[in-house]
Amino acid sequence: MAKHTGIPPLRAVAVPFDRLDPYAVYAICKLRQDVFVVEQQCPYPDLDARDVDPETRHVLLTIDDALLGYGRVLDEGETWRIGRVLLAPDARGRGWADLIMRTALDVSKGRDVVLDAQSPLVRWYASLGFEVDGPEFLEDGIPHTPMRLSR
Repeated sequence: MAKHTGIPPLRAVAVPFDRLDPYAVYAICKLRQDVFVVEQQCPYPDLDARDVDPETRHVLLTIDDALLGYGRVLDEGETWRIGRVLLAPDARGRGWADLIMRTALDVSKGRDVVLDAQSPLVRWYASLGFEVDGPEFLEDGIPHTPMRLSR
């Protein structure tokens, strides 16, 4: 029998857009805006047509109904693309991003997976099996490095 700790369970799930309720969509949009647009000071058109693609999977890291982290898996045809990976500021430093990435990788089977890592995170992505796959570039004023997980 499992010991009850009083701490709600942390979980990550990957779901298509049409299975997200309006409150989840709002929480995703707010968290992406808070982190990418406000915290990282990158005004960019975050809402794109890719969110609603039937093959897109939204990875939600939650405790109860609170959204703590997020990632997005896109079907690029020959590859999968993981992006928009983030944690709320108060959820960082606990290794929880690993759970987002493991869940994203679980739904991206059978093909290589690509991503554009913020360059300071290259070592972390490498720990998950990704390798640098091109030269560093600037996106919204932030250095990024293309990476690939070959399968």
